[in-house]
This record gives sequence, C-alpha cells and structure tokens, in this order.
Amino acid sequence: MSLAGIGDIIRNAPAGVGAFNVVQLEHAEAIVAGAEAAGTPVVLQISENCVRYHGALAPIAAASLAVARAAAVPVAVHLDHATDRALVEEAIALGVGSVMFDASALPDEENVALTAEVAAHCHAHGLWVEAELGEIGGKDGVHAPGARTRPHEAVNYVARTGVDALAVAVGSSHAMTTRDAVLDLELISALRAAVPVPLVLHGSSGVPDHTLRAAVRHGMKKINIATHLNRTFTGTIRDHLAADARVVDSRVYLSAARTAVATEVTRLLGVLN
Repeated sequence: MSLAGIGDIIRNAPAGVGAFNVVQLEHAEAIVAGAEAAGTPVVLQISENCVRYHGALAPIAAASLAVARAAAVPVAVHLDHATDRALVEEAIALGVGSVMFDASALPDEENVALTAEVAAHCHAHGLWVEAELGEIGGKDGVHAPGARTRPHEAVNYVARTGVDALAVAVGSSHAMTTRDAVLDLELISALRAAVPVPLVLHGSSGVPDHTLRAAVRHGMKKINIATHLNRTFTGTIRDHLAADARVVDSRVYLSAARTAVATEVTRLLGVLN
C-alpha cells in the first residue's frame, strides 16, 4: 500500500483512476481519506500553479509524499502541467514519481522535440510521463473548449515523444465551475482504439457524473479533477463562517472543509469505478 507508482495504479485499475489536485496539506489529507473510505488507489497532483502559490515545490511535495506513504491504499504523487524543465528536475530530486509535461502552447514540432527530450530524461530516472497534444480548453482562460484531438495525430505524437500517457481534447475545459460539459464519446472510443497509451481527461470538474461514467466506459483511464473539489472546499468554509461569525480558529473551518472534500472524493471514485 502507501506510496505507489502511477503506472502501476493505472495498469491495475479495472476502470477509471481519480487524479485530484492538491493545493494545501488539507487537500492531500482529504483526498487520501476519501480514497481510503472508497478502498481505491488515488493520485495526488501538484500543479505548477500550486508550486507558484507555495513559492517552491519542496514543501507541498514533501507533505504530499508523507501523506501518501502513510495511506492505507496505493497513492501516487504527480507533478501536473509542468512547463519548466527546472521544475521537472526538482520533482525528480524530491522523489515525485511522475510528471505531466505541458508543451501544448508551443508549435507542434517544438512540442514534440521538447516533450521527447523531457520524456527520455524522466524515463532515465524512473519517472512516468504524461503529455498533452494541442491545447485542452479553459486553462488560464486562453484555450478554446471546442478543440479536438485527431486520432492519427495522437498516434504520431506518442510514437515520436515516447510518453506513457496522453491528455486529449474531447470537449472538456479546465477550470469550469458548472458541470455541463458535453464530451465527444465517439472520439474517445476512436482515440482509445488507436492510441497505445492510457488516455487522460483534463478539465473533468465540468463533466457531469453520467458523462464521466460514459467517458471511462469509452476508454478514458485517468480522470483529472481540481476545480470541483476547490468549490467544495471553499463553499464549506464560506458556509461555516457564515453560520458562526465567532469562529477564529482556522482548524475549525479547515477541518470541516477537509471532511467535505474527503466525502466528495469517495463519491467521485465510486462514479469512476
């Protein structure tokens, strides 16, 4: 149990693997508690934006790795949407087991060349590598949610870069606060039939439960969820403080938020499995 490789988790998973983003220590604790209640492996993801918030990767990575090692279920710790090679190097040194390297904003040939270089370097150090072909909607408000990944381009990209998993554009969009995204399930099936590595759904916070189930049935393997849990976390704190203006101890409302996120993680893992 405890700290596990993401590749092993994905290979052994009968259905979808939940990958949830960590912002504070309470998120990591909540995600693992939710996975333990579900009896299901889980992935703790640390984004480059999260690293920027903390000022460095080391504090939040060390905390997440410690929570993972103490878990009663397999837990992987993953660096998400890294664009900085130095950050990848730091993740390797800290013992993070996998990286999503994001060169999607670059022209295709530059994306391929840089991703192949990073993937080879990570593989030499035993890390599993995810990448993104094209730009999936919504991240930082600059991408179009109508983007679609073409199967033949995905096959070529994986062959040329050597990545272990591929994030594809099928209708989801990063940072959605409503759950009404419409996915192209036929495209997911076509990608799954063509692409030889696991498919990753980014922007899953905006996807309703029934569509998440369908996406997994059609071939999505790793399901990334961040904004939805942030809404749960923040909404719980807001409600708690509104109900009792006398509360000043942050442990009181953070504990309530942590419990709410753990409950939602358990529920979502049930949806994916």
